[in-house]
Amino acid sequence: MSIVEKPQLRPARPYFSSGPCAKPPTWEANKLQTDSLGRSHRAKIGKSRLQLAIDLMRDVLQVPNTHRIGIVPGSDTGAVEMAMWSMLGARGVTMLAWESFGEGWVTDANKQLKLNANVMNAPYGEIPDLSQVNFDDDVVFTWNGTTSGARVPNGDWIADNRKGLTFNDATSAVFAYDMPWDKLDVTTFSWQKVLGGEGAHGVIILGPRAVERLESYTPAWPLPKIFRLMSKGALAEGIFKGETINTPSMLAVEDVIFALEWGKSVGGLSGMMARSNANAAALNKIVEERSWLGHLAADPATRSTTSVCLTVEGADADFIKKMAGLLEAENAAYDIAGYRDAPAGLRIWCGATVDSADIEALGPWLDWAYHSVKAG
Repeated sequence: MSIVEKPQLRPARPYFSSGPCAKPPTWEANKLQTDSLGRSHRAKIGKSRLQLAIDLMRDVLQVPNTHRIGIVPGSDTGAVEMAMWSMLGARGVTMLAWESFGEGWVTDANKQLKLNANVMNAPYGEIPDLSQVNFDDDVVFTWNGTTSGARVPNGDWIADNRKGLTFNDATSAVFAYDMPWDKLDVTTFSWQKVLGGEGAHGVIILGPRAVERLESYTPAWPLPKIFRLMSKGALAEGIFKGETINTPSMLAVEDVIFALEWGKSVGGLSGMMARSNANAAALNKIVEERSWLGHLAADPATRSTTSVCLTVEGADADFIKKMAGLLEAENAAYDIAGYRDAPAGLRIWCGATVDSADIEALGPWLDWAYHSVKAG
């Protein structure tokens, strides 16, 4: 095997982790406002900054006024669990799962909540047959499979006349895809994905049909405090006005405000989508030029443009670990080994906070690392 020379040009920002993800390109810690730090989140300044974060999310994501946006505990996991525990059980449930996080929601629905849900599975890199989804049921799905690189193509498959609610785990999808809000009753995500924010905070977006469910249905099981969206028989409206259930990190709030204002500066949702698409195209070019690289999600129509999962010819988990280790040691790429439960391969984040030039610079480093490990 021929020796591949070590490249000279490194990515300027080698942050390709799929969560927490790269900070916006202009981010610096000293640019964050700090007046809210050391203050109560229930003081006027704290609530105003939390409300600003909500307002900016509505603006950038183009969320209609019919939908409520709340900041909740526990990252995206907390937001998904809150929705499931608060609203499922009123009717039948269909769970769609094609990667580890979707499988986790299946476990919670069937083993914890005992819902006997209908489960539609697909292997890593594929998605189930969406034409077979029963919308008389509540439907829980992951828009973008963070650990598999497969996603739903759009929202056209969701029935307009559905009887059940749609629960959309969109944590690695929002700000990178156009969300059809009229078809999404519950949407969840966390700041630490496409925005490059800090972890531990989740976001839940409720459409009017979800609010109607909350106000008309009481689950058979007890709800922990951090899952409660109702208070004294009415929707806890304060959650959607910056009054969080538990104490948030105001530093994380200031961090996400910075990210959202950066998002507006690059053209809002359309600008962020364009950046992500350009990054995915740059990575796809690298893949197409190398016989030893491939996409885990073979169908471009259902291939992620954020968490892009790649196959490596002849590689097992140990091979991938060695590749990723070499790249990290050279400060050429951080955290690009595939998810532990996924098939052995690479996972490279292409969300909006990554620069295309850094994706392009990554190609020769992948060559070097691959051939170095191959040569032993």
